[in-house]
Amino acid sequence: MVVTDAYTQVEMMVVEASRRLVDGERVLVGVGMPNLAACLALRLQAPNLVLIFESGVVGARPERLPLSIGDSVLADNAQVVCSMFELFNFYLQGGLVDVGFLGGAQIDRYGNINSTVIGRYDSCKVRLPGSGGACEIAIHARRTIIMTRQDAKRFPARVDFVTSPGYLGGRKERSGLGLAGGGPTEVITDLGVYEFDADGRMVLTRVHPGVALEQVEAALGWELELDRLPEQTSPPSSAELRALRELDCRGAYLG
Repeated sequence: MVVTDAYTQVEMMVVEASRRLVDGERVLVGVGMPNLAACLALRLQAPNLVLIFESGVVGARPERLPLSIGDSVLADNAQVVCSMFELFNFYLQGGLVDVGFLGGAQIDRYGNINSTVIGRYDSCKVRLPGSGGACEIAIHARRTIIMTRQDAKRFPARVDFVTSPGYLGGRKERSGLGLAGGGPTEVITDLGVYEFDADGRMVLTRVHPGVALEQVEAALGWELELDRLPEQTSPPSSAELRALRELDCRGAYLG
């Protein structure tokens, strides 16, 4: 495969998200783009990454890109195949998941995720797939990484419905509920990277190459506040692009 230095914003997002996973971590992978980023990390800097899927697979090492959490390729060469009850009860609630890797239809400035409805719950405009295991993952994982494309509709100041809690209305509110996990640490979009301040609010820390701050601000549902100028994300290397495009050779996620 010939790989040029040209890349899309979505490829930049996936590569940067994959970089955030550390070799040896146990990662409970959500559907969609997190699946692609986790499988990419497994092939690059984290060969000992333990991929966990809520269908009941632990230590998956798929030879091709799985298209869903129920894809049979996940069971090939896996360390454990168990029931969903055992996975959630003994692995997730037992504190054995280092990273929850999630997406969502809406994410607000406190890292709360909505994948349930757009609009009021009892008179919604759009009904979405719902939580699946995302709520439990957001509650129990030691840390959570969120990734999604960014626009003002996806990033409102407050989500229409809290499917999976981030910091709710602030870190004190999350800790006051006694939630076991540490909460979100990063939100990675096709425009940049956000981390969370002492109050649990998203702070822009990096912008991707070629992205202006005006673009980021226009794609947020709240006013962008900066204590200092964000750094620039390192562009994908040729090796990262080659591995990514070979992994999603049919364009299931990259289109």
